Amino acid sequence: MPDGALLVVGDVITDVVARHSGPLAPGTDTAAAVRTVPGGAGANVACWAARSGKAQVRLLGRVGAESAAWHERELAACGVRARLVVDPEAPTGTVICLVDTGAAAERTFLTDSGASLRLDPGDWSDTLLDGVVRLHLSGYLLFSEPSRALVAVAMAAARARGVPVSLDPASAGFLKDLGVDRFLTLVDGVEVLLPSRDEACLLTGLSDAAAAAAELSRRIPLVVVKQGADGALLARSGAVTAHVPAVPVTPRDTTGAGDAFTGAFLAALLAGAHPEAAAEAGCAAGARAVEGVGGRPPGVDVRTVLQGADPDP
Repeated sequence: MPDGALLVVGDVITDVVARHSGPLAPGTDTAAAVRTVPGGAGANVACWAARSGKAQVRLLGRVGAESAAWHERELAACGVRARLVVDPEAPTGTVICLVDTGAAAERTFLTDSGASLRLDPGDWSDTLLDGVVRLHLSGYLLFSEPSRALVAVAMAAARARGVPVSLDPASAGFLKDLGVDRFLTLVDGVEVLLPSRDEACLLTGLSDAAAAAAELSRRIPLVVVKQGADGALLARSGAVTAHVPAVPVTPRDTTGAGDAFTGAFLAALLAGAHPEAAAEAGCAAGARAVEGVGGRPPGVDVRTVLQGADPDP
């Protein structure tokens, strides 16, 4: 394991995953299997990085008092050393994940960010970077004023210490609301950007993922575009340098697949892997993620809230 650690700063969320078969029935009941699981893009990335066995992983996040102990236990179970700030007013963020159990297991999120985006510069200390050789930021932090300010402070501290920074844009919907130009200004200085295909296309105004990856890499040294079942694209200096294929699987729930990719990718980089080999590790982790329910690695406890016939056991 490398001597230095990966520090992830991002969201810690409670996910309520409802897996249903076929379209929702407005105005009446739709049978579903419903589970409450720990989630959050930042926390998921940290857990997948730690579970790789290739990295020491730390996490800074903000939660509500009602579930702080549970989230801390779940993170520790994955091997993540977490510093969770307990918000005195807001509850832990909650995301309702509606998962259609059709062939693609596509999901739709209803998001209440809660305490997660109330991280602010007062929650930061430069000592968090002691022993850290890579900083990763969840893009969700860019979608509120307090956490945007935290991102600026953290990036400046990392730059002062020569610690490389990576960032995942996190949400095409929120990104559109923030504005492309504003986002690109906020991420100036990031060494690795890990957008989804939709996010890469939104950021460039291009419809082709490869062209979008190449364009983004004119601004950011390494761009890794996650394409789900189509694998991943790597781009540097205005050109796509590799296309890493996905691992074929039958998806059960695609929640957190991109986080799994990012966590495994960063852990492999930390262990000295070439970016293409790190992307292969990311694709393998993404495949494992979609075979389970929720965004965390296999083995994490879940609490079943509503027992029902799982439409896709």
